[in-house]
Amino acid sequence: MTAPAQDFTFSRQGRSGRAMLAVILWLALLAALGLYLHAALWLLMVLALPLLPALWELWRNPASSFILSQDCMDWSTGSQQASAQLADVTKVRFDTRWDFSVRVTLILHAGRKLRLPPQVLPAHRQFETELQLRGVKTERHHFVVI
Repeated sequence: MTAPAQDFTFSRQGRSGRAMLAVILWLALLAALGLYLHAALWLLMVLALPLLPALWELWRNPASSFILSQDCMDWSTGSQQASAQLADVTKVRFDTRWDFSVRVTLILHAGRKLRLPPQVLPAHRQFETELQLRGVKTERHHFVVI
């Protein structure tokens, strides 16, 4: 296989339209429960708890990035930064979980496993293609319990 001419880059912000829409819909549901069904205040407060992490994420707006070059991959998210040399990677394992999310694990020659944070991952099919273009062996496992 021939190596691609340029680096593959991916980045995302924590503040996205989908996250804002989810928060708005959840708040609308809580308002409907309170106004139309006269739900108890303690119940509304309990149901509002899942909003706290989403609101914190929207407030902080953390940036995540991933760069795959000819000889290494670098990623950063929030306060975490890491990298791995492609020469040190035996294979990259893609595990599809029961919730249809895909976890990516780098398996290094030394036997060590390095899990990539989900927020830095590009679309898994595109990522797998980019890895294969660089001669990195990939492996897929569907619906496994990790």
